[in-house]
Amino acid sequence: MHRHLYPAVATALIFLGLALSVVAQEGPSDDDVNRVARQMVCPVCEGIPLDVCTTEACSQWRAEIRAQLAAGHSDEEIKAEFVRQYGERVLALPLAAGFTLGVWVLPPLALVLGGLGLWAYLRRPRTSEPAGLSPVADPAALAEIEREVRERL
Repeated sequence: MHRHLYPAVATALIFLGLALSVVAQEGPSDDDVNRVARQMVCPVCEGIPLDVCTTEACSQWRAEIRAQLAAGHSDEEIKAEFVRQYGERVLALPLAAGFTLGVWVLPPLALVLGGLGLWAYLRRPRTSEPAGLSPVADPAALAEIEREVRERL
């Protein structure tokens, strides 16, 4: 073989190896597993998404997710199975049903009610005088105040 063919053959072999590794890869990819895993939280660590947690329990759960994806289960079916086994606490976002419906409804409702309250407050009529003070003061009280001011000066 000629020397100038060696780089071309080496490049072709590298691309062939990459192509074969892609074809040989069976089952769901890590991205597929993480797509489902990021929708759940670690059973051991509080609030850590399953896709980034390094505990043994999370590793086992990701393996279970991979097996279920390979068996043809949908993301929702896998999450439903985990909820059936471990309860709703495994979900990163609570279900919008029953008691947890409040988590979804109350924040927007509070925002709307707060906005309406602010709008009503800003729309109310304004008075030029502070509340509780009469525009005409008692003449005797004014004379007493003037006398006390003169004494202090």
